[in-house]
Amino acid sequence: MEEIEIAVIGAGVVGLAIARALAQQGREVILIESAGAFGTGTSSRNSEVIHAGLYYPAGSLKARLCVRGKGLLYGYCAARNLGHRRCGKLVVATREADLPRLAQLAANGAANGVNDLQLLTREEVSALEPELSAVGALLSPSSGIVDSHGLMTSLLGDAERHGATLALASPVTAGERLDQGWRLRIADDFDLVARHVINAAGLHAAQVAQALGAPAPELRYARGHYFALPGRAPFQHLIYPLPVDGGLGVHLTLDLGGQARFGPDVQWLDDTDPAALNYSVDPALGPQFEAEVRHYWPGLAPGALQPAYSGVRPKLSGPGEPAADFLIDSSQPGLINLFGIESPGLTAALALAEHVALELRPRG
Repeated sequence: MEEIEIAVIGAGVVGLAIARALAQQGREVILIESAGAFGTGTSSRNSEVIHAGLYYPAGSLKARLCVRGKGLLYGYCAARNLGHRRCGKLVVATREADLPRLAQLAANGAANGVNDLQLLTREEVSALEPELSAVGALLSPSSGIVDSHGLMTSLLGDAERHGATLALASPVTAGERLDQGWRLRIADDFDLVARHVINAAGLHAAQVAQALGAPAPELRYARGHYFALPGRAPFQHLIYPLPVDGGLGVHLTLDLGGQARFGPDVQWLDDTDPAALNYSVDPALGPQFEAEVRHYWPGLAPGALQPAYSGVRPKLSGPGEPAADFLIDSSQPGLINLFGIESPGLTAALALAEHVALELRPRG
């Protein structure tokens, strides 16, 4: 059997960031990915937003790692000339009754260390974005967008330059704890022994833990659809409604070319088999999306939105339940499981990597 110091399972943005951080410490790392390419799951099917840290309970992992990760991510992108833009975000209230929720969101963000938030009046919103219909808004100047594929490519390059190896089409199908680490069965025909294993498999994280004989929480899957607006949108900022159950509402995000995307909605799935997921977008959802968007952009033309793509988020909470925090479980010797790494996982990726690297540091 091959032996290695550290195996990182899952080559999404978080697994890539972890492999990079550990390889830069001079540690021997193999990055194991079940798909035929890196970053093909949740990491490539999201809004590509750099979140500020508004939504998460003070002191939570999501709050701390989002705020820390945001700073690391902006610095990383600037140093490597990766595509990104600090365009800012407006969270809008379309009814007077919703203004207290904006104030609560501003207070929560401030408690998380987001110190640049501004509550805006109707007139101030109109001055910034004339096409918006809102009675008030919360401006988050440090929110932005990033080229997620460019980011992942750069993280992989960093990891490989420091000696990490990427193994594609290599699903982990079984494993067991040994005295010297963990034996991993790869694709049913190859065994690898790793002193430490990091399970960053995203949608597959619970299945991987179970295959290793480790405890795993129940993951709930929520699919989110996106629609695109051809041409340029008349907005300079990201536009978000107030949060809804299971998500942040059908919001308007911009790509680096200025094209607008709308989504995601929240569709809870009964099936939690990653291999059975359907990523198609039903055009019949278009009118529903248009109705949601017209709450804050009444000028959206009928039939203007076109189906774009969808993504699935691995959640530790279900419908009607409070949003769960990230779960980083190091209760098994030599094994760290990352569960429920959904939004703001992209923003927090570099901070998550720091956190895992500290978990692996010898204690005492």
